[in-house]
Amino acid sequence: MNILGNGIVITVDDTTGVLQSGAVAYEHGKIVAVGDTAKLRALYPNAAFTDVEGKIIMPGLTNTHTHIYSAMARGMFLSNAKVSHTFNEVLKNLWWQVDRELTLDDVRYSAYHTYMEGIRFGVTTVFDHHASFREGAVLGSLEEISKVARELGVRTSLCFEVSDRNGVELSRESVEENVRYIEAVQAMNDPLQSTMFGLHASFTVGDDTMARVAEAGHKLGVGFHVHTAEGPEDAAHCVETHGKRIVERFYEHGILGKKSVAVHCVHVDEAEIARLAETDTVVVHNPESNMGNAVGCASVPKLLKAGILVGLGTDAYTQDMFESLKVANIIHKHVAGDPSATGGEIQGMLLRNNPAIAGRHFETPIGKLVPGYAADLVVVDYIPNTPLDLVNYTGHMTFGFSGAMVSGTIIAGRTVYWNRQFVDVDEAKIYAESRRHAERLWRRLESR
Repeated sequence: MNILGNGIVITVDDTTGVLQSGAVAYEHGKIVAVGDTAKLRALYPNAAFTDVEGKIIMPGLTNTHTHIYSAMARGMFLSNAKVSHTFNEVLKNLWWQVDRELTLDDVRYSAYHTYMEGIRFGVTTVFDHHASFREGAVLGSLEEISKVARELGVRTSLCFEVSDRNGVELSRESVEENVRYIEAVQAMNDPLQSTMFGLHASFTVGDDTMARVAEAGHKLGVGFHVHTAEGPEDAAHCVETHGKRIVERFYEHGILGKKSVAVHCVHVDEAEIARLAETDTVVVHNPESNMGNAVGCASVPKLLKAGILVGLGTDAYTQDMFESLKVANIIHKHVAGDPSATGGEIQGMLLRNNPAIAGRHFETPIGKLVPGYAADLVVVDYIPNTPLDLVNYTGHMTFGFSGAMVSGTIIAGRTVYWNRQFVDVDEAKIYAESRRHAERLWRRLESR
């Protein structure tokens, strides 16, 4: 039994609320009790006690969409790089160049970087959408990522993006990699591992491939993780090529559903929103990425009003979910020209909807500090300058918290990061090796 206490406990539970001198008792990966520090210590006198000295104790965060494969592009400058003026040009000139040069070793160190940065920022659950289309780097890539996740103790859902853009053979391998990995995860029965069937986007997946993916996914009983109407070109291509809009195309192929995640949904119309709601398909909003790629802003208020479960991701623009929260909080006000355009529903996407999305893929509930939930705990080194209580704690998060303030991360009862240091992980060695792999990757891209 362990007790983490003497802190301001934000339970994200309306019944328990915020405890000013609170503590969380946990064992075997789950929360046993939450309450006043002195009372819990008296109730469990033999428990190991850790004093957080007045810091915030809150549930671990979930990132419902990111891309591990992009990690080594940070800081990259190529003399032969082309200027991109549209989203499709960004894909062709940057990301599709990167994913065609990644080796399995590159994938492994990209996973270390992404997961470790997330842990550093209080992220305990990660939904990743992977791509590595270099010959020899498709098959086995998800297992490389999975091994890193198991080593670091992260809860994660993985998939490989199926696409026809690199030819028939690599398309076939991308389907096979999903099938192989899904079967492996189902066999290992690891409560911290889950999976979906990945698809890139409508405009790079033909009907035959999509039908093959749908059949395999339904047979395996998993949902689908797919970019949906992210850029205007994707929406236009679907109408011109298939005579219908993207969401309707996915619906006809059986891609939508409760376990599926439609990422972005920037360019969906009213009928598509209704179809997403009807099928109980999850939508994930990635505000910074959408702004950076200049694709527009998803109509999150409309999506929420339709009853769609809308989560918050980063699309690898950052791994700091507090940062994504801040941007999501202001982008819709800016676009609408109305400071009242959004309110507490944005914070709800991070604190309530993201855990609800994870609940469709993992058995142990997450996102609250209440008995029976996963012992995913984050310590935030934040001393409030104004009262912090049940009514206003989301305001403190939005305007006061940042990932850099996280000083401790516990996942399923395992302390993986404490006093801003990783536990049993040689961070310096991993990052040094990652830099060497990045340099080699950049040289290969420079010579293309």
